Amino acid sequence: MEKYENLLRNSNIKVTPQRLAIVEELDGHVHMSIEELYEAIKKKFPSISLATVYKNINAMMDQGFMQEVKVPGQKSKYELTKAPHSHVVCENCGKVEDIALDLEKVTQDAANMTRYEVRGKALILSGICPACKTAS
Repeated sequence: MEKYENLLRNSNIKVTPQRLAIVEELDGHVHMSIEELYEAIKKKFPSISLATVYKNINAMMDQGFMQEVKVPGQKSKYELTKAPHSHVVCENCGKVEDIALDLEKVTQDAANMTRYEVRGKALILSGICPACKTAS
């Protein structure tokens, strides 16, 4: 728990039991929707409201402590902010995983090909995960 308290304090975010619970869940599950977070946290804090979870997520995103992952066809997922990376999502089960790609090269190639001034970097690839591939 001290690890999570330090992470929040180092980002100038007030430490609350609800925020600690959110960080702990995301550290264990990596990508979760607000509803998934709410259901998990409600086990520890039965009186917590969905609005409180939204408010805390937004406050931590405003500080750059966590970020939204917009997966096409799914509700947004959230993760703790870390080094720039991309995502791969399973078309069957919806699992989202981080992948390390050279986003600078992809961004530069896209800018060169289109002459756009690329400002945002979010790359999500889709396919079938190994577990779903084996199951079929």
